[in-house]
Amino acid sequence: MLRLSGRQYGGFCDGLTRRSFLQVGALGMGGLSLPQLLQAEKTAGIGNSRKSIIMIYMAGAPPHQDLVDPKPDAPLEFRGDIGNIPTNIPGIHIGEMLPRLAGIMDKWTAIRSLYGAPGGSHDSFMCYTGRKGSTLNKNGQPPGGWPSIGTIISKLMGTREPGIPEFIGLAPRAGHPPYGSSGKPGFLGQAMGPFKPTDSAKGDMDISALGKVRFRHRQDLLAGFDQFRRDIDKADGPLSQMDDFTRQAFGVLTNSRLANALNIETEDPKVRERYGKGDAKNVGDGAPKNNEHFLIARRLVEAGARCVTLNFGRWDFHSNNTQGMKDHAPIFDQGLSALIEDLHERGMADDVSVVAWGEFGRTPKINNKAGRDHWPQVGCAFVAGGGMKTGQVIGSTDKTASEPDNRPVHFGEVHATLYHNLGIDPNNTTVNDLSGRPHYLVGGWKPMPELANI
Repeated sequence: MLRLSGRQYGGFCDGLTRRSFLQVGALGMGGLSLPQLLQAEKTAGIGNSRKSIIMIYMAGAPPHQDLVDPKPDAPLEFRGDIGNIPTNIPGIHIGEMLPRLAGIMDKWTAIRSLYGAPGGSHDSFMCYTGRKGSTLNKNGQPPGGWPSIGTIISKLMGTREPGIPEFIGLAPRAGHPPYGSSGKPGFLGQAMGPFKPTDSAKGDMDISALGKVRFRHRQDLLAGFDQFRRDIDKADGPLSQMDDFTRQAFGVLTNSRLANALNIETEDPKVRERYGKGDAKNVGDGAPKNNEHFLIARRLVEAGARCVTLNFGRWDFHSNNTQGMKDHAPIFDQGLSALIEDLHERGMADDVSVVAWGEFGRTPKINNKAGRDHWPQVGCAFVAGGGMKTGQVIGSTDKTASEPDNRPVHFGEVHATLYHNLGIDPNNTTVNDLSGRPHYLVGGWKPMPELANI
């Protein structure tokens, strides 16, 4: 175990001495050290593909009829008071609160007939896995639970760039745990789970949050690093005595690539203005409406991340649906449209697949509190990039947006398409559970010919 020690400071009540030190071997999750995590990645096979995914979980379930499936001819109690606007694709209309996305409809596709939610409970599980089940209730799942798409990508593709975790989750802690999930590792284990710089590690990465004493401790730690780097140049220095994985772990810790990707202060001010800030505070027990996460996601995949997930808002508008939309939709519109345009302008659109969705849709009829309740029968999705066919609408619902009436699309089909975009065959690739039993990635669903170039 690599340890860099500074001065000794105080002690704990159990008699253990507290030191300001860095232990590479102690950075793992679930009892695994960072070298072990890296070894697991190598065992999985390291690829050099530049393909990646950004997945936006719209926590709480957005109202599909007010976003991408307007029903202007439906009775008022169904259509509500949110109007629709034309897009830059003739014949396609979307909700009036998404003017920026309407202006770039040629660069994304709306899915209006999404189904597959197992019930009316809030859960990010189906968005991150494409399978039936639940984050909290694993009945019917293999031991350990189904792994998320980011975890599977970590397993199959490995690290693309030294110092950049392949699976990064930008979800903060949330009062309702599934709202704050970045995607669970399931039976593939914590070694393949997400790195979450906005959660438990955030305080340690924010120097401004440190008190004077803690900052002084870290200055001592930096001095230790400087000495260590000088020792590296010696033929018999500490680095020569490390195994390959410990050396790589030290590289992750000392590489500035990740820190630079997370530091949006270095971004062009005009680009930051395009994305906007949104609101970094959690919405109730949900996620923040933080547009800077859209920008950070782009910077992370550009730096080498394979999969970045982020959670946006709390779309659970049981009362005053119109006000909830006013609070969420314009911010979301700015963030997602900026991300899609940015990827195109940087020549990344064919390599980076983007999907934004929630766990289900909302009731067709407005309730007596002017809200919409849970509706697992149908929902919606926004998809872009990844070389997918865009400028279209896939699927339709009946006259009140109650049920799919043309081309129902399952969560698993979208996942199969995302794997296909990465160069992974979801119907011939398997991952083994804890008993060694192989499982296909999405349970038999195939990539969507409407989206994928098959």
